[in-house]
Amino acid sequence: MSAAPLPNSGRPSVVVEDLHRRFGRVQALRGMSWEARAGRITAVLGPNGAGKTTTVACLEGLLQADSGTVRVLEENPWGAGPEHRARVGVMLQDGGLPNTSTPARLLPHLARLYADPWPVEDLAGRLDLRSFSSTSVRRLSGGQRQRVALAAALIGRPEVAFLDEPSAGLDPHARLDVWDLVREVAASGTCVVLTTHSFEEAERLADDVVVVADGRAVASGSVADVAAERGLEHAYFALTRPGGTAA
Repeated sequence: MSAAPLPNSGRPSVVVEDLHRRFGRVQALRGMSWEARAGRITAVLGPNGAGKTTTVACLEGLLQADSGTVRVLEENPWGAGPEHRARVGVMLQDGGLPNTSTPARLLPHLARLYADPWPVEDLAGRLDLRSFSSTSVRRLSGGQRQRVALAAALIGRPEVAFLDEPSAGLDPHARLDVWDLVREVAASGTCVVLTTHSFEEAERLADDVVVVADGRAVASGSVADVAAERGLEHAYFALTRPGGTAA
């Protein structure tokens, strides 16, 4: 699997700067700022309501920020055209899959939308989809849907991949297979941004980590730097307790 080289690989593939977003009276984002780079896995770590999904939705072009800067491959994803969207893979939290389709029909259809897709049989084998390839999405287990959604996000060989909790609901063996695949995708040059509740996943899988709480990034940097400064487990739990603040 190989992604197309970026025009300027020295620049971040993803930029979030002073991002604000409100839903009625709820201030979901309060100045969120962080970056992610090509060839690296960036884990956005935090509890429900911290701002992970809202931030990623802005990066995917599904939400418009109230203020601040959002850039993906040096372009504002809000209102971006099809050429930009073809360079970005998206795995939504709820899967976003058509319930009446099957993996055997869905993945070849998606592959035909791209000039150089990942071979369907290879990807299906890597994610162990063959045993349920003829089962409709509505009848799949949660873990099976996760694997199909990940395949759908990666089949176009994206330059940036947004993966919302890609290992949620998977058994330990399937989780390791997914981690190996995500590492391979990043090693090919893709910028991988994944959200997770698990500090173990962030520590074992990611190159960089962004810890978010109350709509802000409260710790960020390489996994080694964050772990050396405070430890990922400490950072996560200190910032998710009621009233917790960054030290």
